[in-house]
Amino acid sequence: MKKSFPRVVISATHKSAGKTTTTVGLCAALAECGLKVQPFKKGPDFIDPMWLSAASGRECRNLDNFMFGWETLYATFKRHAGKADISLIEGNKGLHDSVGVDGEGSAANLARRLDAPVILVLDASGTTRGIAPLLIGYKMFEPDIRIAGVILNKVGNSRHEAKLRAVIERYCAVDILGAIRKTDEMEILERHLGLVPVKENENLPALVETIKRQVAYAVDVDKVIAIAGSASAMEDVEIGEASPPPSRTRIGVVMDQAFTFYYPENLEALRMAGAELVQVNATRDESLPERLDALYIGGGFPEMLMDKLESNSHMRAEIKDAVENGMPVHAECGGLIYLSRSVSYEGRSARMAGVLDCDVVIRQKPKGHGYMTLEPTGKSPWMGRAGKVQAHEFHYGEVVNLGHADFAYRVVRGTGIDGRHDGIVYKNVTASFAHLHHLGCPSWAADFVSFAEKTAFSKTSRAKGALLGVYK
Repeated sequence: MKKSFPRVVISATHKSAGKTTTTVGLCAALAECGLKVQPFKKGPDFIDPMWLSAASGRECRNLDNFMFGWETLYATFKRHAGKADISLIEGNKGLHDSVGVDGEGSAANLARRLDAPVILVLDASGTTRGIAPLLIGYKMFEPDIRIAGVILNKVGNSRHEAKLRAVIERYCAVDILGAIRKTDEMEILERHLGLVPVKENENLPALVETIKRQVAYAVDVDKVIAIAGSASAMEDVEIGEASPPPSRTRIGVVMDQAFTFYYPENLEALRMAGAELVQVNATRDESLPERLDALYIGGGFPEMLMDKLESNSHMRAEIKDAVENGMPVHAECGGLIYLSRSVSYEGRSARMAGVLDCDVVIRQKPKGHGYMTLEPTGKSPWMGRAGKVQAHEFHYGEVVNLGHADFAYRVVRGTGIDGRHDGIVYKNVTASFAHLHHLGCPSWAADFVSFAEKTAFSKTSRAKGALLGVYK
């Protein structure tokens, strides 16, 4: 049976053209109209989805064919789009940009696969008539991609807008949905990994409101709704919603201003595997929660909050003691940095947890950026069943002064720690630069929870045995 899934891909001609800000504004404006707006982000990304989630009021979901495969991607889209009135899918980079020359990984190909119309955000700064051949080229390059409308962004003034409209109307035969003026009020700050994460922006509600107001004023929202509604019906898929089982282990998730990179599917998978998740704040909490069986430390920007992390010496000491006593820890990128001895960035250094026999230096250029293919070595206590792992990395950090180390993965594609290995294994810790996604590594969550349960039982047994004089 076929079902309508109103949807549109929001893309641009190049990176930093303003598609994320525009999509944030559209999400907020459509939600204010009373619509259930489901945001999606093409490719591996943490930061843009945070903004889209905040603007729409619904958890943004990633769509990544490299990590998931197309069948899982389709199912993911339908599962979440089916619960909404409209879906906005933000592309990455430019519409036709892709690692391969065939365009398999481009936003255009995602639009093709989902049979979704495209709204193109055009950076109009510094151009007038020249926008016509640019737009014509985008329409002609892959003519089966339906560019249903354009939004002019970073427009200088009314005179500039009038010229752009006249040129597009004369030469391009495409609907102009609106023109957004260039203003500092619309800027979401950027840093070395992209936009500043939502949790670091204290003015988030006011900024989203400003972006929504600007976009709603400049863009014909009704036309956006009509374009999304013009997408063809798709085969529906009945997907049951299971409830999490009773929890059998407690896993702390370090989630604060320094550690914000978590895919919602990873947290959901841990709960579905039987974990109760407990939030831990490494910048503020002085101690770990009681009866904690394992830790999950995601990515983020610990180098930006190194002073707060260093000053919280009680937490650093507790985590190190917990590791030494056998607590399992899964750490990704920022988590690896935090578990090292120290981090250095822009001439400053700070002590970290000191769990791993290494230091991390944040360089000026990326040390690893892109998709990864990993082969588990069997050294990680819970990654043995994974087979080949499709993941991604984006880090400026470089591991230095590394002592003897076992590694969880052989790197088939990517950089990792040294170009050949990733995932430092120490006791029951696996700390890597790789970001895993549950849909690309389905066994990870269940294996991590099972191992946490087993080690918790083992620790309890040892404690009871010591009291009874069994263990010498």
